[in-house]
Formats: sequence, structure tokens, C-alpha cells
Amino acid sequence: MTFDTENDVREYYKNYGKAKGFGVTKRSSNKDENGELRYLALSCSRHGKTESNSRNMLKPHPTAGLGCKAKVNIVCGTDGKLHISRVILDHNHTLSPHKSRLFRCNKILDYHVKRRLELNDRAGIRVNKHFNSLAVASDGHDKLTFGEKECRNYLEKTRRLKLGSGDAEAVRNYFTKMQSDNPNFFSVMDVDDESRLRNVFWADARSRAVYDSFDDVITFDTTYLVNKYDMPFACFVGVNHHGQSVLLGCALLSNEDTETFVWLFKA
Repeated sequence: MTFDTENDVREYYKNYGKAKGFGVTKRSSNKDENGELRYLALSCSRHGKTESNSRNMLKPHPTAGLGCKAKVNIVCGTDGKLHISRVILDHNHTLSPHKSRLFRCNKILDYHVKRRLELNDRAGIRVNKHFNSLAVASDGHDKLTFGEKECRNYLEKTRRLKLGSGDAEAVRNYFTKMQSDNPNFFSVMDVDDESRLRNVFWADARSRAVYDSFDDVITFDTTYLVNKYDMPFACFVGVNHHGQSVLLGCALLSNEDTETFVWLFKA
């Protein structure tokens, strides 16, 4: 078989995997100095072998790699077309056609779904309610090409600091004033590649002093406040000797992904 583009090959093998009941992933590829594809290997998503790194033998982490050999190799011919040079069809595990929609490679959020998610998010409609409405419109959850988790992940990626004109500068000026009034006031501002404000963390002198005395147990949580930026508000809270909650520091975040939390905890 021959194909005109890399995308044609991917779509064909992905659709084949979906019909047969296995996930598809890119195993390796190679391009020439002009960026043109020379070699591509697509395989079953359960290729390779992975071992659980859990130290608790009763609760091992789930593993996907089973050493499955099923794959297709594609090379670019002298005619400029992509030719399948090798095919291995046999799998060493049970195939599940009825579960194909749950494989990562088949989970797709199209433009219209993304648009509706964003609009409903601005309107304050919870993700689970929106997801259930999509399932009803599609005659069941099994007809959807994505899950509720994919909806939440998409919204987390699209949420950014939507600061109005002059707002970021106002925050910076306010923090500068606070620090000039009290040198123990601490703040950190995180910006993206285009110098747009993404995340902000601050702790005033009182919070820092309280932390020195009551740092035995600290709770951390994010909650969505009703503010015009639709941003997660994160707070670090401790407990004093009277059993009362005390604020130790707080932040406004662009989203709730790993990268953002790593930045916050370092700050």
C-alpha cells in the first residue's frame, strides 16, 4: 500500500486499530535535512514493556506495555510516496473493539465541542452537567469520542489570566508599594513568553510571621472565586494554638496543571 502524506497513514492505521480494538501510537520516525519524512513506525499502544514503580506490592501502578509486536513500518520511496515496508498483525493481548473509543488516540474534541465548553464555562455551567447534556444529545455516553476528563483537561489548558488593560501593571505597582511599606512582604509574578502575566503568589509580613510559629500542618487548596478573571484562587492555610485557621500565603493561577503547581510550590 502507498500513501500521499503522513497524516493519511496515521488515519488509516488508527481507523484500522479502532475497528480491531487496539490503540495506536507513533513508535519512531526519521526526517531528512529538509524536514521530509523518511521513515515512520506506528505500533500498538501496548508495545514495549513497563514495570510498576510502586513500592507497595498490594497497590501496583497500572501498566500498559505488554511487549506487543503489532506494528507497521513506512518508508518514503523514490516516487515521493509513503510505502508500507513491513506489517505485523498479531497481538499478544485481547483486542477490545467495543472499548476503542476509550483509547487515548481516539479521544477527540472537535471545534464545536471546544467552543461550547468555553461558552458554558464562562456562563458558570459545571463541566459534569455540560458533559451529560452532550451525552444526551449524542444518544448515550458510548457515542462520544471523549470523556469528562478530556473536557476538564481542555478547560484547564484554555484558562489563562485575562487581565484587562493596566491590571497587570496595577498588581505590580501594588506589590511594589506593599514591599516598600514592609520589607517582609513577599511576592512572585510569573509571565509567559510574551511577557503576559500568568500566575501570582504573595505572602504579607503577618502571614510569614505566623508561619514561623505554626508550620506543623499546612493545607493547600484551590477554589474558583466569583471574579471577572475566572481564575483559580489558591491558599495556604495553617492552624494556630487556638485551633483557628490562619492564612499563610495565596495565589491567583492561570490553570491547575503540574507545571503551574510546581512553579507555585517553588515560589
